[in-house]
Amino acid sequence: MSTLGSTLKDSRKNIGLTLRQVEEVTGISNAYLSQLENDKIKNPSVNILSKLSSIYKVALKTLLSNANMIDKKEVQKEEANLSFAQNIAFRAEGLSEEERNDVLRYLEFVKSRKNGL
Repeated sequence: MSTLGSTLKDSRKNIGLTLRQVEEVTGISNAYLSQLENDKIKNPSVNILSKLSSIYKVALKTLLSNANMIDKKEVQKEEANLSFAQNIAFRAEGLSEEERNDVLRYLEFVKSRKNGL
């Protein structure tokens, strides 16, 4: 799993910003940002991570997880569930409303079998 610093650095580079540009936008000092990216700061505030997640287009939960502020396994589980939901949505493209309702009814049927109903 990535560290907070590597996630921040990679995300910043992916959107093409320098540390100085991020400083201008956020008001977070260039030196502090550099320390974050080099994993020198272990407990950044949620406020700072929230600002960076917004600019870097990274989920706040991912940053909190990488900073060991929330449980990584829970984040991985949520990401897997989101990926599954996105996969279903992608495959449902082009289906009529009735066909989509059929898919939902089938999912409910499978879920009810699992719960023994």
